[in-house]
Amino acid sequence: MWLYGRSGKAENMITDKEQKNIHQFYKAVLALKDEEECRKFFDDVATIKEVIDLSARLEVARMLDSGAVFSEISRETGASSATISRVNKCLTYGEGGYKIVIDRIKED
Repeated sequence: MWLYGRSGKAENMITDKEQKNIHQFYKAVLALKDEEECRKFFDDVATIKEVIDLSARLEVARMLDSGAVFSEISRETGASSATISRVNKCLTYGEGGYKIVIDRIKED
């Protein structure tokens, strides 16, 4: 999305060094071989709160994709209306990342 300068002004906020670091981070995630390696990496690189927040957003996206309404999602996940709205905006207008992941985890 904006990390690579596709949507206007926001890319000016990311330095070349930060973009390089982001690219390296993405490559690191892609290098993980299984769920156990993924867990170990995220245990080291993020706080438990950050991992919980990221996983909660994915659950919000999954529920929105399956047709759940905001009140149901908020009740079941504890997500704020702002978080649900942001995830919904990403599902509707974003790069399609949530949809890719949702479709792939449905297959498991």
